[in-house]
Amino acid sequence: MPGIFSSRYRTLMTGMLVLVLLSAFEALAVTTAMPTISAELNGLRFYALAFAAPFATGVLAMVITGTWSDRSGPRLPLITTVAMFTAGLLIAGFADSMAVLVLGRVVQGFGGGMVVALYVVVARIYPGELHPKVFAAFAAAWVVPSLVGPLAAGLVTEHLGWRWVFLGVAALVVPAVVLLVPSLRDPRLGRPVDRVPGPWPLGQTAAGVVVGVAVLVLHLVTGDTLHWSPLLLVAAAVAALVMIGFAIRRLVPAGTLGFQPGLPSVVGMRGLVGATYISAEIYLPLLLVDHFGLSPSLAGLVLTTGALTWSTGSWLQSRLGDRAQDVILIRAGTAMIGTAVLIAMATAIWSLPAAVAIVGWAVAGGGMGLMYPRFSVLLLRYSTESQQGFNSSAGQIMEYTGMSVALAATGALFAVLIGFGGVLAYVAPFVLALLLAAAAFSRAGRVVPSSAGPEQVEGVPTGAAPVDARS
Repeated sequence: MPGIFSSRYRTLMTGMLVLVLLSAFEALAVTTAMPTISAELNGLRFYALAFAAPFATGVLAMVITGTWSDRSGPRLPLITTVAMFTAGLLIAGFADSMAVLVLGRVVQGFGGGMVVALYVVVARIYPGELHPKVFAAFAAAWVVPSLVGPLAAGLVTEHLGWRWVFLGVAALVVPAVVLLVPSLRDPRLGRPVDRVPGPWPLGQTAAGVVVGVAVLVLHLVTGDTLHWSPLLLVAAAVAALVMIGFAIRRLVPAGTLGFQPGLPSVVGMRGLVGATYISAEIYLPLLLVDHFGLSPSLAGLVLTTGALTWSTGSWLQSRLGDRAQDVILIRAGTAMIGTAVLIAMATAIWSLPAAVAIVGWAVAGGGMGLMYPRFSVLLLRYSTESQQGFNSSAGQIMEYTGMSVALAATGALFAVLIGFGGVLAYVAPFVLALLLAAAAFSRAGRVVPSSAGPEQVEGVPTGAAPVDARS
């Protein structure tokens, strides 16, 4: 069988990897630069909101992109989401206040549907046997950004200004799209599947709007952005959580919130693991800069180590293939994240050398690399062709929503505790991350159908149909 870089796939694979690489660089660079941005724009109270804003709009983008890709092919959805991603970068790059920067992040979030479109491209173009290698290559595309991204972002922030972190990435998107365009002419990427039912699902789109708005409201009331009474803030936060809980059921497979075996748990684990990782990751650079006095470029090393080991773990799981059971890798990954969070907590509490936290976070990256590609493989394995867009968007939506809720919780804890001084405010997000890691470990065994036995073939029981995400 031809490899993922054979002449048949080379141009498409290269174009997709460039997009993933730019997205990875932006994520690592912004996380590195955000402490400086919030200080310069006097926007520390918007710190968590700046990360949550693209997650909120990303939920709506993924709902639309998934359905759009199923109905007309992923070509136009991919181009549109890349354009929105670029527009958001430009707005953030020219922002003169933290509020405008958050607006740019809101627009940028609509580019989150790009990942869904890429998943559908992979599903339509590559045979199932190559999916683990493709997703491992996506993870490997983080290697160069992880090596140079945080350090480069720190140096750019210190010497050229943080605006070039956004504007530089925006400038590189254009040649990336030019590289990808020839591959998008493949007829399989510009047509619907044969079995797409009925009219456009307006209910799902409305649910996406509700989740996105509720996420933004949740962050506004849990941060230090509104001067309401504590009782009103708590009531608004509870209402936002209830809205998210009801609306998201329309956007994910039945049983996802209850972690039912098979596809529902795969989607649910995406949200739980994503929430675990980001609860600790975005506060590590802040801890290193504010509490340990590191420069942005040195603090960015924590992201470098995590991203490098993420890529290494992804490569390892692709080499293991079917020799390693999915459940074992996912349990190992969640245990590794929990270990890394404990190391970060110990560093903050006992004022250990900053290098301890930087090296310790490499354990978390390795854990993510072991399990995240498996989530993607399982998701497509359990999907029929007409469900590839919906299920891909469901995985991304659950991840974004889980991370958004976790960021709201950590933002609230940080805002309340920062006034007490010391490291308490920095430790609280790590405590939450540790609890989430324990929950993820306990649910890892449900990613395979409960009926799976010795006759199971690649995670799907013999003779069983893929799970219908719309049931």
